[in-house]
Amino acid sequence: MPITESPAWRALQAHVEHVASLHLRDLFASDPRRGETMCLEVGDLYLDYSKNRVTAETLRLLADLARAAGVEKLRDAMFAGEKINVTEHRAVLHVALRAPAGSVIEVDEVNVVPEVHRVLAEMRAFAERVRSGEWTGHTGKRIRTVVNIGIGGSDLGPHMAYDALVDFSDRSIECRFVSNVDGNEFWELTYDLDPEETLFIISSKTFTTLETMTNAHTARRWVLEALGGDERGVGRHFVAVSTNTEAVAAFGIDPANMFEFWDWVGGRYSYDSAIGLSLMIAIGPDRFEEMLRGFRLMDDHFRHAPIEQNMPILLGLLGIWYGDFLGAETLAVLPYSHYLGRLTPYLQQLAMESNGKSVDREGRPVGMQTGEIVWGQPGTNGQHAFYQLIHQGTKLIPCDFIGFARSRHELGNHQDVFMANFFAQPEALAFGKTAEEVAAEGVPPEEVPHRTFPGNRPSNSILISELSPFTLGQLIALYEHKTFTQGAIWNINSFDQWGVELGKKLAQDIIPELDAATEPDLGHDSSTNALIRRYRRLRAGR
Repeated sequence: MPITESPAWRALQAHVEHVASLHLRDLFASDPRRGETMCLEVGDLYLDYSKNRVTAETLRLLADLARAAGVEKLRDAMFAGEKINVTEHRAVLHVALRAPAGSVIEVDEVNVVPEVHRVLAEMRAFAERVRSGEWTGHTGKRIRTVVNIGIGGSDLGPHMAYDALVDFSDRSIECRFVSNVDGNEFWELTYDLDPEETLFIISSKTFTTLETMTNAHTARRWVLEALGGDERGVGRHFVAVSTNTEAVAAFGIDPANMFEFWDWVGGRYSYDSAIGLSLMIAIGPDRFEEMLRGFRLMDDHFRHAPIEQNMPILLGLLGIWYGDFLGAETLAVLPYSHYLGRLTPYLQQLAMESNGKSVDREGRPVGMQTGEIVWGQPGTNGQHAFYQLIHQGTKLIPCDFIGFARSRHELGNHQDVFMANFFAQPEALAFGKTAEEVAAEGVPPEEVPHRTFPGNRPSNSILISELSPFTLGQLIALYEHKTFTQGAIWNINSFDQWGVELGKKLAQDIIPELDAATEPDLGHDSSTNALIRRYRRLRAGR
């Protein structure tokens, strides 16, 4: 039976009418301790969910929905190594990437944990060689810049985490990230580098990804030009994160410098695998292990906590409540940290590639809205860009505010001023300002409507002690498991991404048409044909 036909779903539909008439001002007035009871602490993360448009009854009904949808059963199947990625017939075991040595997680009756720790040991050894200066470029110069070439999960994860943890890094080694196949990006990110001091990490499971390998071959030519064409230099300036030993060797990389990962790791869940090699070089193996412990802490919580006290499940259920019962379509993720500037793009892929599906696990059309549209940027910059729409616009936009008690760099009263905004914005969204309150301030009558804030705009506040490898791991695992929860309730496969394939296939077909010496015979629609012909004329200067 589809979840939309279950008693749990129908109970929530009936409940909507009651909650729709309630305002957060009234909910707080009727329960002065609401802000002290609607909160949850896991590790270093403190979640205040009191400013959501929910009652105790709402939360009870949502928990019933999670049980009816089998969230706990699917969660347990994931941790057991069952092949819950039904379209690719694969296990889903990003949790194994941070499992402690000695634990057992089996796929096809084989414990994968020893392999995970073998690769981590290889990464540690290599990272220490680069950080110490033992690993040098072909001419003997020390490596000063590590450039990760990847795309999607092979870029967004390590790039986000590097920016988040750059203050923990060895500043004598800079990491850069090339992902876009736009040649301007490669040029801008390498033009001021010394090839003799640059190490490239080519991150591609198959070593065939179009964008990644286009950039990889450009990097290879760039290095060889500086080395006078000496092919032996490739092995000193390139390593690989891949599973395709033959293609890696053909590129000129010693397979001993190929770091593996597995088909049970999805790209958007992979930066704590060998995909994070650039991050380990930057922050060091010990800090990388701290991050893995943070992931593990949230994994254990997600696996064992009851639904009502389970932080990832609770966040997932609140997203379901707004998207499927109150008509919201987006989620604004608003980190109050300079270092988390790439968190929202990372979470965009995590949520939207995972749950942007319109058929269920059995291939049937879904009967509800799936997939949150995730957007946002760090405060306080966002306050002067798009908060206007959240406060006074016509759209319902739930928000996640993420802030830290301690700053990496305590400059005067910056942190208190910064965090005052973190506390003020959810308060303003929840309670707003009535027309009577505005008029009482002496505002001219004609301006009162413009200065009135309706409030009743929901938000979560996640307050964390400080940003560190340990807390970053907890935060990312929180959102991973939130995404899992929502996919489980919608009964969709959150672990494939066939939607990215069609455009990639068409692009491969179009490439030879763009650089053909003579006018190609085009078989696309009239719009695409006309665009290609115009592009060819413009390229030719006609």
